[in-house]
Amino acid sequence: MTPDASPDASKDDFFARLAGISDEMIAAHGPDFAMGALVLAARFIAARKGGEPGAPPSPTAAH
Repeated sequence: MTPDASPDASKDDFFARLAGISDEMIAAHGPDFAMGALVLAARFIAARKGGEPGAPPSPTAAH
């Protein structure tokens, strides 16, 4: 993010990138794969429970 970019612009950029990646996954492997991959990504984020970026998942997180 550039120093003059707003947080909302940064969020919009991430959503646009996610949409592009989602479209690519759907085209290559179908919507079930894309949804599954995004759910797994969400579970990974949730398992970190607010840890530092790049931190490994919590050992107590449900898998």
